[in-house]
Amino acid sequence: MLLSGPSGVGKTTVCDRLLEDPGVTRAITATTRAPREGEIDGVHYYFRDEKTFRNEIGAGLFLEWAEVHGRWYGTPKEPLEKQLASGLTVLLSIDVQGAEDLMSRQVPALYLFLEPPSVEDLRERLEHRGSESTETIELRLKNALTELDQKDRYDHCIVNDDLDRAVGEILALIQQAKEKTK
Repeated sequence: MLLSGPSGVGKTTVCDRLLEDPGVTRAITATTRAPREGEIDGVHYYFRDEKTFRNEIGAGLFLEWAEVHGRWYGTPKEPLEKQLASGLTVLLSIDVQGAEDLMSRQVPALYLFLEPPSVEDLRERLEHRGSESTETIELRLKNALTELDQKDRYDHCIVNDDLDRAVGEILALIQQAKEKTK
């Protein structure tokens, strides 16, 4: 299952709640951005410097990768393949560009787009984080407008206006997808 959406929409919060379900595990992605307070390498992300990341791209170690907001993000293949073999639902939370890449290559997945109730709400969420500069927030909002235009390419869109409802809707969609593959 792939969850995507603009920066600040609440993907991490939604993912944390989804992971409370014992049938769901999270794929860990890699990034060149600095860790935020409390983030741990190998738990929240695989943190890489740009040179290492580019070398891993060249070695074919990523399922997908993209440069987003001036930083690189990608999904390492090997850990993901091990998780998929476990039989659990693997939750892959990635940016819209990464999802676009996987869709264009027809990688099979349940593609879900998490959207904010409004752009104003998204701005408030980004500002509330307190981890980005004004310039970074403006860049993320500009990118969000383009990303929101892509939501119709996904299997389902979920508005993150109520956490419990959004999580419940996603869990129901996961269950429906499992039933279809039986």
